[in-house]
Amino acid sequence: MGDLPALETVAPTAFEAVALPRRPDAPRLSRARCEVVRPIGILDQHGEHRQIDIPTERPLTIYLDKRELVTLMTLGANPELLVLGYLLNQGLVEQAGEIDGIDVDWAVEAAAVRTRHGVSDLEARIARRVVTTGCGQGTVFGDAMAQLGQTRLPDAQAARLRQATLISLLDQMKLRDSVHRQAGSVHGCALFHGDALQCFVEDVGRHNAIDTVAGWMAVHGVQGGDKVFYTTGRLTSEMVIKSARMGVPIIVSRNGVTAMGHQLAETLGMTLFGRAAGRHFLCYTGFERFDAEAPPPTAPLAFTDMAHEKTPGRPKFS
Repeated sequence: MGDLPALETVAPTAFEAVALPRRPDAPRLSRARCEVVRPIGILDQHGEHRQIDIPTERPLTIYLDKRELVTLMTLGANPELLVLGYLLNQGLVEQAGEIDGIDVDWAVEAAAVRTRHGVSDLEARIARRVVTTGCGQGTVFGDAMAQLGQTRLPDAQAARLRQATLISLLDQMKLRDSVHRQAGSVHGCALFHGDALQCFVEDVGRHNAIDTVAGWMAVHGVQGGDKVFYTTGRLTSEMVIKSARMGVPIIVSRNGVTAMGHQLAETLGMTLFGRAAGRHFLCYTGFERFDAEAPPPTAPLAFTDMAHEKTPGRPKFS
């Protein structure tokens, strides 16, 4: 893939992304930051007192043009991108350029979003909510599901994944120095171009993490057709919907897939990999996008003629 730009990092690597130029019409974003882990004292199974780190979790209420919309529970690694991606993936805005600015203030646990021209039919769009399995979130607005029929993903010839590339990105995710490794209890999502990491996010909920990736893509004008999305979480219908809205046709998960997630992926022509770790994986849908590779040949086993082999010290029986 060639040399990549340096990565922008928020300690301890809860958010990391390739440094890219912003779109000219990208919204102005505040840079609110907060601690993503904190130490606590615990008593372990040996009766020993120790100090460990645990992830923080805090509420963030989104106000869209002064109208209270929803409260998300989040780690808070990059809240502005989370809010932008949430609005995009919920179908409340179609492009990042529709938003003038997003200001997050942790003192009041709120994100103020100002659009350039307002949101048409906002009340109607948010009137119907579907309860989901989301951690950190719990609803998807019905409009987002209705818009799936307009989704167009690249065909199998334009978007493919080689087995060697899949193994490479799995190895990278396994070796990452992450919040999960330090403190546990978070999900991670990543965007790859080939096996080159573009963006990595951790949050208390997998939906927050994918929305943050979507926000980063929107700010920098990154297209999803030639990308692979990775998540540690299960592939539910909402995760498939959000990946499709981001234009990403190939999803890899360390976890499994639900029946509705599987059905939606088949309908949309997406490729789902699950139970993916190390050299093991299952391809659930979209086999035509996958270039499987034969395992390397192994040397034949050498067998010794046991009937003529003399083993020193072997007892003799009459």
